[in-house]
Amino acid sequence: MLAAPSGDTGPPPFSVAEIFTQIRLTSLLALFLVIAGAVYLYGVHRLRRRGDHWPPGRTVAFLAGGLGSIAVVTVTGLEAYDTTLLSVHMVQHMVLSMVGPIFLALGAPVTLALRTLPGANRKRLLRVLHSRVAGVLTFPLVAFGIFVANPFVLYFTGLYRATLEHAWLHELIHVHFIITGCLFFWPLLGLDPLPNRWPYPARALLMVLSVPFHTVLGLTIMQSKTLLGGDWYPNLRLAWSDPWSDQVVAGGILWAGGEIVSVTMLGILVLQWIKQSEREAKRIDRALDRAEAEEERRAGPPEADPATPDTATASKITEPGPTVRPQPDAH
Repeated sequence: MLAAPSGDTGPPPFSVAEIFTQIRLTSLLALFLVIAGAVYLYGVHRLRRRGDHWPPGRTVAFLAGGLGSIAVVTVTGLEAYDTTLLSVHMVQHMVLSMVGPIFLALGAPVTLALRTLPGANRKRLLRVLHSRVAGVLTFPLVAFGIFVANPFVLYFTGLYRATLEHAWLHELIHVHFIITGCLFFWPLLGLDPLPNRWPYPARALLMVLSVPFHTVLGLTIMQSKTLLGGDWYPNLRLAWSDPWSDQVVAGGILWAGGEIVSVTMLGILVLQWIKQSEREAKRIDRALDRAEAEEERRAGPPEADPATPDTATASKITEPGPTVRPQPDAH
């Protein structure tokens, strides 16, 4: 269980310095991040060793944007304060469920795996991707429902208080945030081959529809007359923090952060849409060029017009004959 500190045994006031001085690398999630980064880099190394290209931007997105952002909120001082300050927990929530999954999707790890795994393992991965379970979970409306309902179930039931009291459940919720975020963003922004891929207009509409739910959730938390977690935060008796004020800040983070991230991901989606349209236009142009070339090849060289004499004949017809001079009479 996570003990609720009180009095002089509580943590020092939260500050930027505390983020860098209370780093904890002993959690299972930290171990997972290290393994995931090492496996990804090994896949990139295998591709380059055999002469294949892998875009550096994808590597940066997966390692720095995806795994890096998750590490910032789970192994630094932010993790040390996530059961002390609700506002810190909300920062964790936003990063684990939105920021990290977006960059993980842009890193295209499934595509990397399909290009580096041996034949048998590649077939197994493809069977998983095309299984009925994967099809249901990655269907955008199903993933959208899970993504939207998840925080309401967490914060407005006794589940959130349980995560504060039990360390194992606390860690499990972190993993749950990451998984639900990936299920939602992977089919919308991801570059990997997944079933149920919607066209870009439908994806953009679904993203727009997700914005009001963060606003509603944030405002509900800000205006709530009860504290999330019950008496957990008041029992900490922190002289430097007021649980009611901190809950208002937490709701504001969820509200503003949700809108900022949603607008950002919508911009990413529009850029992907533009690039896809350009690639499709180039593909159509190449197909038309090939069809035109094939038609010309089948038609053969142009035939001469029989009504038009060739150059040699025309020159003979138009060439003047020898000049005949009259001979004088011989007398």
